[in-house]
Amino acid sequence: MNEFELKYGCNPHQKPARVFMADGSDLPFEILCGRPGYINFLDALNSWQLVRELREACGLPCAASFKHVSPTSAALGLPLSPTLKKACFVDDIEGLDDSPLACAYARARGTDRMSSFGDWVALSDTCDKTTALLLKREVSDGVIAPDYTPEALEILKTKRKGNYNIVKMDPAYVPAQLEHKQVFGITFEQGRNDIRIGAQQVSNIVTENKDLPESAVRDLIVALITLKYTQSNSVCYAKDGQAIGVGAGQQSRVHCTRLAGSKADTWHLRQHEKVLSLPFLPTLGRPDRDNVIDGYINGNEEDVTADGNWQKYFTVQPEKLTAEEKRAYLDTLSGVALGSDAFFPFSDNIERAYRSGVTYIAQPGGSIRDDLVIKSCNERGMVMVMNGLRLFHH
Repeated sequence: MNEFELKYGCNPHQKPARVFMADGSDLPFEILCGRPGYINFLDALNSWQLVRELREACGLPCAASFKHVSPTSAALGLPLSPTLKKACFVDDIEGLDDSPLACAYARARGTDRMSSFGDWVALSDTCDKTTALLLKREVSDGVIAPDYTPEALEILKTKRKGNYNIVKMDPAYVPAQLEHKQVFGITFEQGRNDIRIGAQQVSNIVTENKDLPESAVRDLIVALITLKYTQSNSVCYAKDGQAIGVGAGQQSRVHCTRLAGSKADTWHLRQHEKVLSLPFLPTLGRPDRDNVIDGYINGNEEDVTADGNWQKYFTVQPEKLTAEEKRAYLDTLSGVALGSDAFFPFSDNIERAYRSGVTYIAQPGGSIRDDLVIKSCNERGMVMVMNGLRLFHH
C-alpha cells in the first residue's frame, strides 16, 4: 500500500486528503485497526521519531504522549515510586514494575494529564499486555509501535468499540535525506533534521559550577530530544528520565519558560500529600479528577473547595492548598533539568527556571547577553551547557 485515503485534512471541509509515498514505494506502516486521520498521522510520525531517537540515545524503552503535533511528555521506562504511581493514577496496575514500557507510558501520560486527554501514543518497543491495559482505560486517539504482542493487540482492538487507531511502524524505515512541504502552493525543501543528540551535546559547560552527574546528562538528553519534535518556540523541563513540562509554540522565550515551568510545578504538586489524599467521590471519573486536581492546585475557573462546589467532587470538604504551602513545597525541589530550543535572550528565563527547581540547563547560546545569562546561573549555583544547537521545529 503506497497511499491511504483520509476522511479529510486538518478540518472536515479540507477534502480530498490522503497520505502517500511520492516515489511509489510502500508506506512504512500498517494500520491494524481504526482509520487514523490527517492530524493523527502527523502526531504518529512525529512521536515515532521522538521515541526511536530517545531509545537509541538512552538505551531504555520509552513512550511519548502527543497532542496537536507536540509532546505533552516523553519518558524513559524507569520504575515509579509509590507516590508517583498514585499521582499518575497507576497504583492499581498489577505487574507495572515488570514492564519498563508500561512504566514509560505511565510517566508520559501522567505528566500533564489534562493536555494528554485524547492523546496519540508512541511506543519505542513491542506493546505488551500491561501497556495495552494502561492504554485501554485512558481517553486516547491511537498508538504507534514497532509491534504488538497478540494479547496486547486483542486488548487494544476492544477500545472505542473496535475503532481505536492502531498503527504498526516499520522500525527499519529510513526516510529520504531531503524533505518537502507545501505552503500556499509553494514547495519548501530542506535537509532532514537528523542531528543525533547525546552526551556530546551537553559537554560544553560555561558556568562556574561544572558538576553535571550522569542523571542530569540523561535528563538534558530527554529534554533536547523532546524539543526536537515540539512546535517552536519551546522550553522543556525534565526530571528522573521524563519531560515534566513542555512550553510549546510560544512567541516569547520567557513565555515558554513560564508555561513549561507552571506545568512542571503542577506535576510536582500532584505529589503533594494534600493532593494525594483528596477525598474524591467514588463516582467521579479519571478525566474529571484530573480537572479537579488542576483546579485545586492552580485555582483556575472555580474554587473546588468552596461551599456549593466541593459537594460535586468530594465526600468531605478538603482543606485548601495555600499559596504559602505550594511555595514551600516547590522551594524544596532541585535537580530539575531544562532544555531550550534556542538561546535565552534575557536572564529572566533563568530566574523563572530556578523557581521550579532547575539546576541544569542546556541551550544553544549565541545571544549578545550570554554573559548576563551565565552570571545569573552562577549567582544561583546552576550548571549551564551551551551546545550551539538550535532545535526549531515547524
